[in-house]
Amino acid sequence: MSSTTATATTAGRGNRLAGLVVAICWLVVLFDGVDLFIYGAVLPGMLDDKSLGLTPAMAGGLGSYATFGMLIGAVASGPLTDHLGRKAIIIADTVIFSLASAACAMAPSIGAFGWARFVAGLGLGGLLPIALTLVAEYAPAGRRNLMIGSLMTAHQVGGIVAGSLGLYLLNNHGWRSAYWVGVVPLFIAVPLIAKFLPESLGFLVARGRTGDARALAARYDVEMPPPARLKSESRLDSIIDLFRDGRWKPTLLFWVTSFGGLLLVYGVNTWLPTMMRAQGYNLGSSLAFLIVINLGGVVGMLIAGQVADRFGAVPVAAVWFALTAVGVYLLGVHTPLAVTYAVVFLAGVFLFSAQTMVYAAVTARYGDSSRATAVGSAAGIGRFGAVFGPWLGGQLVAQGNQGWGFTAFAATAVLATVFVLLAGAASRAMTPGAAAPEVVAAH
Repeated sequence: MSSTTATATTAGRGNRLAGLVVAICWLVVLFDGVDLFIYGAVLPGMLDDKSLGLTPAMAGGLGSYATFGMLIGAVASGPLTDHLGRKAIIIADTVIFSLASAACAMAPSIGAFGWARFVAGLGLGGLLPIALTLVAEYAPAGRRNLMIGSLMTAHQVGGIVAGSLGLYLLNNHGWRSAYWVGVVPLFIAVPLIAKFLPESLGFLVARGRTGDARALAARYDVEMPPPARLKSESRLDSIIDLFRDGRWKPTLLFWVTSFGGLLLVYGVNTWLPTMMRAQGYNLGSSLAFLIVINLGGVVGMLIAGQVADRFGAVPVAAVWFALTAVGVYLLGVHTPLAVTYAVVFLAGVFLFSAQTMVYAAVTARYGDSSRATAVGSAAGIGRFGAVFGPWLGGQLVAQGNQGWGFTAFAATAVLATVFVLLAGAASRAMTPGAAAPEVVAAH
């Protein structure tokens, strides 16, 4: 066999392995998205449930319980994953949010429901950064951003499923029934992960587990990663690595950008049905808007990933945030229903994938020994925005100022545009060799 043929064969096997990783992670992130967005989908029903005693002002704070848990989960999972492995943490996080969803369904009070959502957030917050990290590490050359975008379509499909469940279950079985759906991953996703999801080859080599890495590479007939690039000494070392050799500035700027991006994602997703209902649209249309904006998100992920593989994740994130500002601002303008659907769809195209490209930029700028920590910290610090967004929306709706909610979210998108550009410029000025290569060549 010629060397060219052998290389092509190896690349083909690597692509198939990458496809397996994306497929399993896609399923897990789908369930993650359903569990995350179900609160916004069933919130109108919870507000209408007089026995629950929930008010719009209380609902904003209640929605922040999960996002605060996600903050802790994302920050903690990064160093744990760089120390214990990607696969173990993905399994643990999936078990946590599945069991917490059952607790939400059985919650006897608002307080108990809030604590259950906080626990769910611990799992939800940890899972997504780790899935992104694993997919980035197995991505074929030149396709990292596309594969990250493809993975994140699962989150938006989860939003679509959540909206569809809200439409069907609220009128037929009540809001509690929607949370029983969140238990399904325990019986479907966890067994699939345990049996089929491979550990990161880069992580195994970085931890000195070369025997395990060779066995995994032999099983899937792929190349081993170069050991010289992969080094990690401790959980603390992976955190310190984010600030070495000039990396402190882009690290902080990516954190601020992620704050704005996640404020947008969670603020809009939590309050879109309720704010649109306050704008004069009926309950059915308001829930349908949640489905449409997430459909736009699916399309946007695929477009953003392909464009970013050509022009870079940072420029795409900047343009996408700027267009998000326009789209979200226009949501506050009452227009004919058909026009509103079009605006909601276009807003979704840019809203979700802008933040995803921030994650993509981070995966390309840190090495294998600290990549999970870098992504986890960006997601974790960004959760402050995810906590603030639902709270802000709740306060504005409670005061009858839902129109200002769209303006506030649009202004946030403008600021995110500025900060991601600054983060990109700072990362280009890092000490040579500090940033990770754009492509993980081992796979």
